[in-house]
Amino acid sequence: MGAITFALAEPDSSYDEQSMTVAEEFVRGAALTLDNIRLYQESQKLNAELERRVAERTGQLEMANQELEAFSYSISHDLRAPLRAIAGFSRLLLDEYTPRFDAEGGRLMNIVRDSALRMGQLIDDLLAFSRVGRRQLNRSKIDMTQLAASVYEEQRLTDPERNVQVSIHPLPPMRGDAPLIRQVFVNLISNALKFTDRGNHAVIEIGSKVETDETVYYVKDNGVGFDMHYQERLFGVFQRLHTAEEFEGTGVGLAIVKRIVTRHGGRVWAEAKPKEGATFYFSFSRPH
Repeated sequence: MGAITFALAEPDSSYDEQSMTVAEEFVRGAALTLDNIRLYQESQKLNAELERRVAERTGQLEMANQELEAFSYSISHDLRAPLRAIAGFSRLLLDEYTPRFDAEGGRLMNIVRDSALRMGQLIDDLLAFSRVGRRQLNRSKIDMTQLAASVYEEQRLTDPERNVQVSIHPLPPMRGDAPLIRQVFVNLISNALKFTDRGNHAVIEIGSKVETDETVYYVKDNGVGFDMHYQERLFGVFQRLHTAEEFEGTGVGLAIVKRIVTRHGGRVWAEAKPKEGATFYFSFSRPH
């Protein structure tokens, strides 16, 4: 509530029509200004309250995520021993007691062993995913060309007779945690080899491009590719675009890639077409 008072210089004079019009316009302008000030103050209060709530909620979510991750790590770690026992004893039974099984018994025992091995691999991947978020980054200068080449040579040893045409272009070095960046290449190159497995002539290209603000690295293949409508699912834990019967895997590898790259302040994405291959990119900011 407020008031604006106008006074005349001459005691016995009165306002003419023009003076009244000017006064009314002034009052309306002043009222509008006061309303704007009030609205601005209210919006500032609302923004401050929203920021407080967002910060509080973010803190709660981070704490819940840490607790969930610690729980997942603990459960996964504790499951390894009994799974190893199941896999070990089932293998022993198959090796030593196969003559005592009929055909159906042998088939069922193979299912037990294979299931235990798959679960063991899944748990190992979950533990790896959890460790990425827990460990401190130890940054050093990384020769990305040498790293990519050594990873490819290791991965190729799993099927040395396979016909693969690979091109590894010179890659700019970067500063990062070498074991983690190595894991990025391991996961992307192993995926490229896996998803070109059915092709008559597999082609894999590892390269880079330097943008204004970032250096982009990529791993490209001519494999089965995927539909870009499902790209949002690519980097989630347990997200698969192909069935386990088509291609083995646990659906954790790309989630690990994203977590590693994100922890380095970078980003990761992919481009593909069904039956025409895929290209996976990861980038890091360039030092200024």
